[in-house]
Amino acid sequence: MAFWLSLIFCFFTFASSSPPDDPVKCESGNTMCTVTNSYGAFPDRSICKAAKVEYPRSEEELVSVVAAATRAGQKMRVVTQYSHSFPKLVCTDGRDGVLISTKFLNNVVRTNREARTMTVESGVTLRQLIEEAAKLELALPYAPYWWGLTVGGMMGTGAHGSSLWGKGSAVHDHVTEIRLVSPGLASDGYVKVRVLNETTNPEEFRAAKVSLGVLGVISQVTFELQPMFKRSLTYVMINDSDFGDQAVSFGEKHEFADFIWLPSQGKVVYRIDDRVPLNTSGSGLFNFFPFRPQLSVALATDRSIEESYESYENANMKCVRAEQVSSFLFSVSYGLTNNGLLFTGYPVIGLQNRMMSSGSCLDSRHDGLITACLWDPRIKGQFFHQTAFSVPLTRVKSFIEDIKALVKINPKSLCALEGSNGILIRYVTSSTAFLGKEEKALDFDLTYYRSKKDPLAPRLYEDYIEEIEQMAIFKYNALPHWGKNRNLAFDGAIRKYKNANEFLKVKERFDSLGLFSTQWTDQILGLKGNVTILKQGCALEGLCICSEDSHCAPNKGYLCRPGKVYKEARVCTYVRA
Repeated sequence: MAFWLSLIFCFFTFASSSPPDDPVKCESGNTMCTVTNSYGAFPDRSICKAAKVEYPRSEEELVSVVAAATRAGQKMRVVTQYSHSFPKLVCTDGRDGVLISTKFLNNVVRTNREARTMTVESGVTLRQLIEEAAKLELALPYAPYWWGLTVGGMMGTGAHGSSLWGKGSAVHDHVTEIRLVSPGLASDGYVKVRVLNETTNPEEFRAAKVSLGVLGVISQVTFELQPMFKRSLTYVMINDSDFGDQAVSFGEKHEFADFIWLPSQGKVVYRIDDRVPLNTSGSGLFNFFPFRPQLSVALATDRSIEESYESYENANMKCVRAEQVSSFLFSVSYGLTNNGLLFTGYPVIGLQNRMMSSGSCLDSRHDGLITACLWDPRIKGQFFHQTAFSVPLTRVKSFIEDIKALVKINPKSLCALEGSNGILIRYVTSSTAFLGKEEKALDFDLTYYRSKKDPLAPRLYEDYIEEIEQMAIFKYNALPHWGKNRNLAFDGAIRKYKNANEFLKVKERFDSLGLFSTQWTDQILGLKGNVTILKQGCALEGLCICSEDSHCAPNKGYLCRPGKVYKEARVCTYVRA
């Protein structure tokens, strides 16, 4: 419970944390650099290098950077202020490429209250966007729950909140115009600035809405906003006996509905969350507990306890810990307060800008890492895999029933997910973006333990989570979240997008030399090979699907075996001698 005691301490003392480190580190000035993500490791744990990093502060400077790199034939990739994507989207090939950071492209360009639009640079964070819109009494209707994402990062990976209503929960579907800086010909000065919208260049606009960073650098984005409104939110925890049926219909009843599923406990937390008139009484605030600053020493203690449970294969204590975590978070309403200070009861009613996203561990002074975001790699904190995929709504009930069948085989098997607050399930709908969602779906987010020291260390009951992962991707044709997931989720995924070829045509027009492409992006786009890495222990970290025992950990009793419910799966299963 040390981790949650830390949360309580921070709640009552308003501790400030050390903000995250810059993901780019250089040996000499802005040259000889490495880049990582905010978790300190990519799925394959490789170190990505680049010749230099550029920090443009205006579109003019950005144009100059892209032109110079194009003239020199250098590969380019964009990195955001916090670099929150799990996959290697920020990596250039080799060590001779150029990183372009949007850290200082963080200004509001213009606003139009009457037209309800706002144009911002791509390095603006979600928090900035929300706050600036609120000053105009306007609101972004749907967004992710973590406000440390940037506009360019959200556009690049298709980030979303939860809703089936209106245009849906994806941020990119509330964008009306994109300014994109791409390589050009010598006659263009080696650079082109394109202004894209649905009316004048719809094909290119739909490609740029979810771009994976392969079309160039997004310079500016114009958002279509809505008049400010309030939300009324209530959490209810009930038995999951009819969850399959409820999951299909609940999103049509409540605009901002989502779920936290605790399958080993047989429970679901329903988020009953609806829009209410602006004059409704209430000044609620959602400041999600795990996104608050936390004591580093408490995080280290909690991590040591978790590691000991894994080391000694103590499933019972993992389940006890999971129940403590979920019960604690539900008891404190996940960080909801009725007035910004105290929770006094449901419903919690507050303005959209105070209810949609949070991340106060970013909003802090330097305190020498006494406190930090729980995943900060500079401390001994949480280190995890994250798997996220969207299952078509028409097939969700069967998928849920399959997961329940796994739990029935071993009720302790999914406690590992509940130790990270269960499976977060959000609604998404079809998008006009070529690489956006194809249909109404539920997005399942699974977060679970990962060994920080040893990539060849198997996890307790890892075969159950691997089976869920493969079941979703192959049996239920789920789409992967572009900014999350392990390698195996992207293998062949591009074939699931009906407009993939249209996207690739735009990519060829915008960057025929492939200067914004890498081996990784070519692999996930189906252009050159695939992302599977076959080697000893590769299945343990999702770099492959095991096809032989050596892909697991045979020296520790983990062998490659068929799934228990989805027999076509191949998972690393502990086999007693």
